[in-house]
Amino acid sequence: MKTVVPDASVILKWVLPDPEGGWDMANALALRDAVMQGRIIAKVPSLWLYETGNMLTRRFGKHARAALEALMAFGLDESGTSERWLDQVLQLTQHYQVTFYDAAYHALALTEKGVFVTADETYLRKAGKAGAVMALREWSGPE
Repeated sequence: MKTVVPDASVILKWVLPDPEGGWDMANALALRDAVMQGRIIAKVPSLWLYETGNMLTRRFGKHARAALEALMAFGLDESGTSERWLDQVLQLTQHYQVTFYDAAYHALALTEKGVFVTADETYLRKAGKAGAVMALREWSGPE
């Protein structure tokens, strides 16, 4: 079964409204549905809740609790840290000059032999050459 590592930019689309249709919403929801139906395994670093929680509480204060409860109900597989993961995170941050937060998701995909799915085009331009990463706009399903 395919392992996918969605980052906060993707996970947030599972609970936020699509104000302009420019968020690759259909792809985000298709990925969420594949997770919910057990067609793919979604793994995330433990920081995912803090990252999504930060955005939700800052921008959607009144609705943050309901959105966070919905996200936690998905039961995403939180991966712990390891030496191999840390080495990969540090390599990505140093070689591609990206944040530790973003590299944490990408490193997880690399160590789990999965694919990191992100809506962060800046990250893709910087670190896409490292492999095991794809743009949300390119997501077409688990096959």
